[in-house]
Amino acid sequence: QVQLVESGGGLVQPGGSLRLSCAASGSIFHVYAMGWYRHFPGNQRELVARITDGDSTNYADSVKGRFTISRDNAKNTVYLQMSSLKPEDTAVYYCTADITSSEGFRGDYWGQGTQVTVSS
Repeated sequence: QVQLVESGGGLVQPGGSLRLSCAASGSIFHVYAMGWYRHFPGNQRELVARITDGDSTNYADSVKGRFTISRDNAKNTVYLQMSSLKPEDTAVYYCTADITSSEGFRGDYWGQGTQVTVSS
């Protein structure tokens, strides 16, 4: 069974930084793209950033120049470095990964979500 476990959320002041981590574990054969979504109150969801297994990246316009996504393939872990945080970045952040399990099943897996609150 494959699991994604996130860490690193919390409360930060405007202009501050946070680093989110998400580790995939279990019966993994290969991890393809990994990414981060965020959910706002009212069920609005936004793709924040995505990184392929070839290290190609894309970002939401709202975070370009402030957020950086990276991954460590040896650890099956994706990171989101968030800088110059704004109150409008406040949301629950979820990681996702496209994974083929050792049993040969491919699917999208999600983490449990981590709250990021930007407030003074």
